[in-house]
Amino acid sequence: MKSRVRVRSLAFAVMMVAGTATVAAAPVSAVPFDGVVQPAPPFLSSPAIPEFDTFYRPPADVVAAKRPGEIIAARQVNVATYNVLPLNVDAWQLSYRSNNSRDEPIGAVATVLKPRGEVPRGTRNLLSYHMAEDSTGKYCASSYSIQQWALPGFVTGQLVAPIGFLEVQVALQQGWAVVVPDHQGPNAAFAHGPLAGRIALDGIRAAENFAPMGLDGAATEVGMMGYSGGSVPTMWAAEMRKTYAPELNIVGAVSGGTDADLGELVNLANNNAASGLVYAGIIGLAHEEPEFAAFLRETSNPLGQALLTGKDQLCVGVQAALFPFMNIKGLFTTPGDPLAAPAAQAVIERTRMGKSVPDMPVYLYQANMDWLVPVGPVNKLYGTYCQDPNAKVSYTRDHFSEHLSLEAIGLPRAMMWMRDRFAGVPVESGCRLDEVGSMALDSRTWGEWVSIIGGELAAFMGQPIGTR
Repeated sequence: MKSRVRVRSLAFAVMMVAGTATVAAAPVSAVPFDGVVQPAPPFLSSPAIPEFDTFYRPPADVVAAKRPGEIIAARQVNVATYNVLPLNVDAWQLSYRSNNSRDEPIGAVATVLKPRGEVPRGTRNLLSYHMAEDSTGKYCASSYSIQQWALPGFVTGQLVAPIGFLEVQVALQQGWAVVVPDHQGPNAAFAHGPLAGRIALDGIRAAENFAPMGLDGAATEVGMMGYSGGSVPTMWAAEMRKTYAPELNIVGAVSGGTDADLGELVNLANNNAASGLVYAGIIGLAHEEPEFAAFLRETSNPLGQALLTGKDQLCVGVQAALFPFMNIKGLFTTPGDPLAAPAAQAVIERTRMGKSVPDMPVYLYQANMDWLVPVGPVNKLYGTYCQDPNAKVSYTRDHFSEHLSLEAIGLPRAMMWMRDRFAGVPVESGCRLDEVGSMALDSRTWGEWVSIIGGELAAFMGQPIGTR
């Protein structure tokens, strides 16, 4: 028995070393932005669609000359709830240098928001909030979708970002600054964790180096949060921080509906209601993986070929509505399970979470009856992290909720947990699993709900956010 324990411990140690070795430490970026901040557009003007906006496409030589997280350009923007009701905060878009999953320089964009309330300079906390873009078109990016007079979600199909923006407002109500990175990158690589983690960490660097945010540089206390598609940058950034951005002071990460294993995601979605959306994730992975893209082109049958083209530039709502209950695995000419092909296995392994144990406290929450994101890989991820005696992981498993309902139900507890991290409430090493009927029955969150709803109503009425 003891020998088996020693072997398992050795195997775990080897896996952790191998995982952390996959990401080389990036140069520390501590370069404040000293360029001109472009003013906000006129009130009634519509923002340019990213495909036609040069802000999203800085010259390659300019990008390569910057360090990861260094700002290339900045502009003030008008943000609005459902693209109409203006939000009374300060908001900017930052164009900055990041890296793709091969550590080659790329341009990235993030939206940074600052509450109206004043605090002593250098004392404001920063939340990196990761929306579930879940799309394969650049015009579906969060930075475009939350702007006033942008094409609304019922036109573009980007139905998720406006909901995520309500959660951003809850964070702003706490007095926190917020950075919202376009974590899918310049090619809309939906579901690609190694890419998303880099963009998220460099977005934090950019926010800290943008003087109008009033932050304390790398000493700023930072939290990260995301649900479903937003869990991908959250947990990948949590795993990568110590090797990719060791200077960042990240005090906690919250992840719900966690996409821990994309292969299992496909297995669950095959022939079920989520198949259209999950197949879009396959296309998104191909945007970042040239070998996998070639595999899709070479092995897809005629229907698969048509879908590769037809679903290649669509937002989440349209993706989900096109071909639900589809036999994803039946779109390939390969014998047997196409996920077993070497090209597919390579991508699945590369994007599977659990390569490294986060070195900050982590809070996971998951619906046991989740029909979109399977609970099994989340259980496994929790078990993997908890093999490390230094891990600090809390996991709530909700037995009566499902994927869509849990995002709202879990929000109050997620915000309360993050508030404790910013307040310096200590977290002991070790793991804790809470089995609950429904997180909605937690009486500790009921007062939080009242506060959240009151804050949202005040925001709808144009009240300044973050002044309480």
